[in-house]
Amino acid sequence: MSCIDFHTHAFPDTLAATTVPALEEQGNVRAALDGRIDSLLNSMDRAGISGSVVCSIATRPKQFRAILEWSASIRGERIIPFPSFHPESLQALAEIEEIHRAGFKGIKLHPFYQDFFLDEPRLEPFFAKIADLGLILVMHTGFDIGFPRELRADPRKIASVIKKYPGLKLIATHLGSWDQWEEVHGELAGKNVYLDIAFSLEYLPGELARKIILAHPPDRVLFGSDSPWADQGNTIRLLKALSLGEEREKKILGENASELLRTSPL
Repeated sequence: MSCIDFHTHAFPDTLAATTVPALEEQGNVRAALDGRIDSLLNSMDRAGISGSVVCSIATRPKQFRAILEWSASIRGERIIPFPSFHPESLQALAEIEEIHRAGFKGIKLHPFYQDFFLDEPRLEPFFAKIADLGLILVMHTGFDIGFPRELRADPRKIASVIKKYPGLKLIATHLGSWDQWEEVHGELAGKNVYLDIAFSLEYLPGELARKIILAHPPDRVLFGSDSPWADQGNTIRLLKALSLGEEREKKILGENASELLRTSPL
């Protein structure tokens, strides 16, 4: 069975050497890898992972072009890049269309690094455009380990977005909202939103993780590690320790991701 990691990060080699240490200091966390694509591929080999979605974040509007070009340069059979645009860009809608025309399957946004709240009206045209084009939207949700604890993308805001845009292929990362997992169970479990398990199973009780996953549609949970911030192999071990059953485990590790990618733009 193929395993797909739907939530990883990497950087151009020239940036990885400075970016990863800076982010380690900001979040008071130690990375498992050095942030280079070659290191990610080696990690995938060790963990038995066939493909990884590499999520980029445009922290300024002018980064769109460089991210798009780098994403095109790393794209291959095993690396599936999701570029990014910045919500403050005056060309944001055109940039979403360019991502689609370039053949990418999805986009990554981050409310802390890009300074927005999920329920802001200015985001609505972006959600509508992404949904209309059939793109996948990977959204950082919940708190972020490197920032003050603000409710920028909490379960209640996520529930509001998916109600308004039922066709939006939204992935609420970190098991629905990082460090807001009781609220995830109450507000999101069972609804039409994808949850990835990235950087979450290390931080919440296994019984709560199991409760959330079992309450959610079996085809709406995705494996993700948040590499380089977590070890891919260890995340697989943590998932298996939840004893979810072979069928559900297979869906999470790869089948759901394969189907989601298959039904998204070429």
